[in-house]
Amino acid sequence: MRRRARPAALLAAVVAAAALLAGASTGQARTLVYCSEGNPESLDPGLVTTTTAMSATWQLFNSLVEFAPGTTDLRPALAESWQVSDEGRTYDFTLRAGVRFHAQPGFTPSRALNADDVLFSFLRQWKPDHPYHGVGGDFAYFRDLGLAGLIKGIERLDERRIRFRLKEPDATFLPNLAQAFGAILSAEYAEHLARRGTPEVLARAPVGTGPFRFVDYRPDVALRYRRFPDYWRQPAEAGAGAVDALVFSITPNTAVRLTKLKAGECHVMAFPGTADVEAVRADPDLTLVSGEELNVAYLALNTARPPMSDPRVRRAVSLAIDRRAIVEAVYGPAGTVAHNPLPPTSWAFHRDLPETVFDREAAARLLAEAGFAEGFETDLWFLPVSRPYNPNGRRVADMIRADLARIGIRARLTTRDWTAYRAALYGGEPTMMLYGWTSDNGDPDNFMNVLLGCRAAAPGGANLARWCDPAYDAAVQAARRTDDRGIRTRLYRDAQARFREAAPWVPLAHTVVHMAVRSTVNGFRADPLGRTLFEGVTLAE
Repeated sequence: MRRRARPAALLAAVVAAAALLAGASTGQARTLVYCSEGNPESLDPGLVTTTTAMSATWQLFNSLVEFAPGTTDLRPALAESWQVSDEGRTYDFTLRAGVRFHAQPGFTPSRALNADDVLFSFLRQWKPDHPYHGVGGDFAYFRDLGLAGLIKGIERLDERRIRFRLKEPDATFLPNLAQAFGAILSAEYAEHLARRGTPEVLARAPVGTGPFRFVDYRPDVALRYRRFPDYWRQPAEAGAGAVDALVFSITPNTAVRLTKLKAGECHVMAFPGTADVEAVRADPDLTLVSGEELNVAYLALNTARPPMSDPRVRRAVSLAIDRRAIVEAVYGPAGTVAHNPLPPTSWAFHRDLPETVFDREAAARLLAEAGFAEGFETDLWFLPVSRPYNPNGRRVADMIRADLARIGIRARLTTRDWTAYRAALYGGEPTMMLYGWTSDNGDPDNFMNVLLGCRAAAPGGANLARWCDPAYDAAVQAARRTDDRGIRTRLYRDAQARFREAAPWVPLAHTVVHMAVRSTVNGFRADPLGRTLFEGVTLAE
């Protein structure tokens, strides 16, 4: 049964948000309000792994290289150029001159971006003995990507040049640097906080080089920014319709988000419900912005926990779930049935593998063969918030539970608030869990290695199934060491076949993601990497 917000609690949240938004608008020409779907787990770009939090940090930071908005095409960002040598083992980056950092109360930067900032931003993630390594987290995603073992050295060549030396060539290195963890922070600000004995403020009041600067954050209410007039990619004077203030109004309930959008309380809304898409299209004051994301929704099976440690049980679970019915009921035309970890738009997708069938009788036979003819009890965790890859976690869980009950698997539905939910999944607590992923860089490695590689199966890693297959992992790691797409495709196809046989997940769906905007918003676009970007977005009079 879906939980409803109590009227008093909901009214209090709305009043608090309205007061905050009114304060954000005072004395400002234009405030753009984004009704976001949840709280960011952190404002430190090195610690974020959800699109919710990444979108919160993209407003504040830039990386050395970046993906052009709406694409997976790399382009220069804080690095105006780079050179690759030593057969792909050495990368020399030249930084832009005159890039300014934001200020915060008690801190005014005394200099522009230089190589020391790049050193700080990566050494804190790479070196366990760095004074900022344990501040807020252990940078597990940096480790999941394999960067901790790949990097041989990072050197300051001069004020504007930095060198990365790798132990071996890696085709994913450059696109990986364009991810959120590659954001460049101010070393001067970090030193300032360390002297004050408050290093944790680095994530609570972040300082970057991005188009907006941080103002404040109230969990469950709002995250506020202001335009940064010294941003390196725009003139100091804002153009026509430029946004002076940006507010993320945190609104987990999909229906409430849509109500606020229609009432003009927000200008952009995250992820309207499947049933609301046509209503948005029909409203003359609203525009539906749609795009096909590189994403996957899945049911992870914790292979470290019996009985999911038995591949026969995992295959039985996969056979017992009617994924087509789930997609039709929950996703509608925005969803397609998933068969592999990779979305079909990926160049490495294995199109020759047969579709996974729905076969309840075969599932029951496999359970009996594994010694569970009478079934068993287990837990099934479902998402407490709508996500671009899963608009209704509870309904998906209900349908999965009903399917599994027909072969004797009795699933107890479990959830927690979004932050605690993620902590439980990454901590290895659930036996079966609904989750999903949107690619951070467009490369197959971002699915095949980050989500299913052996390194990521360690506690805290993104391999929630805790599955480690040496042959699978060897293929995925070999694919990183070459930039020959033909070889990489063959290796990823081999890995997908091994994944299918072992069944550590039940892939569920890939989606077209929708955002809804008011007609006064110009320049907002969908992004295949799930980023919500407001740089360059304007508001009409």
